[in-house]
Amino acid sequence: MPAIRPRHLCSVAAALVLTVTAPTTAATAATDSAALREVMFVGNNWDGTADVIKSTGDLAKVGRIDVIPDKDERMAEINAHPIKWIYFMAIRNSVGEGHDQFVDDMYSTPDGRSVVVSRPSFADVVSIDLATGNINWRFPVSGHRADHMAASPDGKRVAVSASTANTVHVLDIATGKQLGSFATGDKPHENIFTKDGRYIWNMAIGDVNTALDDPFWDWTKGNRRITVVDATTYQQVKVIDMRERLDAIGLKDFSDAVRPAVFSPDESTLYFQVSFFNGFLEYDVASDKITRVRTLPKNPATSADRTTWVNDSRHHGISMSPDGSKLCVAGTMDDYATVVDRTTLQEGPLNTTSKPYWATVSGDGKACVVSESGADQVTAIDFATGRKTVSVPVGDHPQRVRLGHVPANWTGPSSS
Repeated sequence: MPAIRPRHLCSVAAALVLTVTAPTTAATAATDSAALREVMFVGNNWDGTADVIKSTGDLAKVGRIDVIPDKDERMAEINAHPIKWIYFMAIRNSVGEGHDQFVDDMYSTPDGRSVVVSRPSFADVVSIDLATGNINWRFPVSGHRADHMAASPDGKRVAVSASTANTVHVLDIATGKQLGSFATGDKPHENIFTKDGRYIWNMAIGDVNTALDDPFWDWTKGNRRITVVDATTYQQVKVIDMRERLDAIGLKDFSDAVRPAVFSPDESTLYFQVSFFNGFLEYDVASDKITRVRTLPKNPATSADRTTWVNDSRHHGISMSPDGSKLCVAGTMDDYATVVDRTTLQEGPLNTTSKPYWATVSGDGKACVVSESGADQVTAIDFATGRKTVSVPVGDHPQRVRLGHVPANWTGPSSS
């Protein structure tokens, strides 16, 4: 790759930022048709369903989707292929905590007719027709596991991490055809399009299911980095290694595996979580420096043994209010979620939640919505008061929660 001149690096740094301010996401902003209804899709990873709930207010259930209607076919394929079977069982017994991982991420199409789902245990992405529940298309990813996705701002493309192949595929959301791909660090995880659609950010988190969790063994976790690519050519334009930035401020014992992240509305500042840390860090994009570190309270009941923390997580899930004044943090292993003032970084009430796994923002922007994977429910926390307002039951082990659209009168596929 040709060298990037310093002046160009500065301009790239200014442009390569993400807006995750949320009620307006890539999937939900693509259409304003009166025939569609805004909803939230909740992926129930262990039972292979997605609950569809109201995007505001009481979060009442709208319908449910079976995201593995082809389970028998996929299992026959896996059982007939020794290598696929080995990886399937490895996923079950490591990152799956003894369970199969049937849905990681999902986005609805701009027309609200389909939902596109990444399925880790089946190493693929599928498009499911919301009217019939049938599969429109299927894309097997490279390697043996599919992970986090991101939809482009216009809703026409979806990027998916192939975590065992160190690759991100970019697909046409309507047809499933691959438009391009790019190489990443070890175990690509989060993918994010910038709001202008020009760049994709990928966060590689390394090996999170080994028992070498003491800081002394951190070097064994792999090549963890943020890779930024041009979203048209899929060529790399920048790599950010947080190891160097952490060492520069004396945090040599911190992991450099960037987990969930969110940018400020003006796209100048990144807030991100890292493996093993109960808190988050603030990163100034223009100066390329970590500017603040916020340690959040520990739960006295949480084991100090790092090997007991799921997939190297301590806190996993962060979102921001639309006005940029509040952060919402899911304290996964500490069993709480809290709203944090962005100016002071002071946390509010610690709302008891059971293994909260993700944090997003309600459709009206008034609440943070977290998935309680340990209680099989989602919970809304008011940004203004910092307190819980409602919890609603969903399926087994909810993880990702995404805003999207369905037809106005939709209550579930006709075949369900």
